[in-house]
Amino acid sequence: MEKNGLFSQRIRLRHLHTFVAVAQQGTLGRAAETLNLSQPALSKTLNELEQLTGTRLFERGRLGAQLTLMGEQFLTHAVRVLDALNTAGQSLTRKEGQENDIVRVGALPTAALGILPAVIGQFHKEQKDITLQVATMSNPMLLAGLKTGEIDLGIGRMSDPELMSGLNYELLFLESLKLVVRPNHPLLQETMTLSRVMEWPVVASPKGTVPRQIADTLLQSQGCKMPAGCIETLSASLSRQLTVDYDYVWFVPSGAVKDDLRRAALVSLPIPVPGAGEPIGIITRVDPQHSTAVQTLLSAIRKSMPD
Repeated sequence: MEKNGLFSQRIRLRHLHTFVAVAQQGTLGRAAETLNLSQPALSKTLNELEQLTGTRLFERGRLGAQLTLMGEQFLTHAVRVLDALNTAGQSLTRKEGQENDIVRVGALPTAALGILPAVIGQFHKEQKDITLQVATMSNPMLLAGLKTGEIDLGIGRMSDPELMSGLNYELLFLESLKLVVRPNHPLLQETMTLSRVMEWPVVASPKGTVPRQIADTLLQSQGCKMPAGCIETLSASLSRQLTVDYDYVWFVPSGAVKDDLRRAALVSLPIPVPGAGEPIGIITRVDPQHSTAVQTLLSAIRKSMPD
């Protein structure tokens, strides 16, 4: 039997649920907790899926699981299948004549923190009766959600051309990486060097993310490395709270903390990070006619950007 026939016969929903959970959570341990499975059981299911696909879907290491390029491509299809089943289930319970006045937004965690509060306030001045569903997610999940129609628009990063097929990208701004602390952090009373900064507890994005890649490149260029006890999280709100309340140094994209820096709730350390910054933009599907509500939200996002 041909390979595609075997794949179609042997693939199971548990394979897709496991794969998407690992892609979302970034580690096998967290994915296993989400699915209420043991980690060995989850690993077995993931290995079965990679055998069925005949390719490696994740690069797995001590600090997490990062999607390969083939994994990012497969993610689009896996999400589409699960979303189709979810839509079918909802159609059985949807009340006749029920309106669908909902706009679904996907955003990188730091972009959501930096952009969306002001945008949502402006949007609801014009669209008081529209429900906004906002989900923070990794860039691969964001692109997959757009392609399957699970979300209407995204705020994220440009990716490889094959992953951007069928999508439009509109640049909003270039986002640099900053190292920030609370205003009364003891570091601010010292002569600043990156090696000295790394003696303090750190909160940073997980390995495999663009902000972490930039942070690791900066550290390597100066002969430093992340402290062994650093906090790795995609949660911008958790990172911010740790930094405001304790002595953490936060490696953070600039857009997420622009208001905190302006109000002096956080302070940027004088550690230069090379490069012009990472482009953050609006991502939408090429084909659909956007509803009035989506068009209004897009307009509010554009107006929120400085000239």
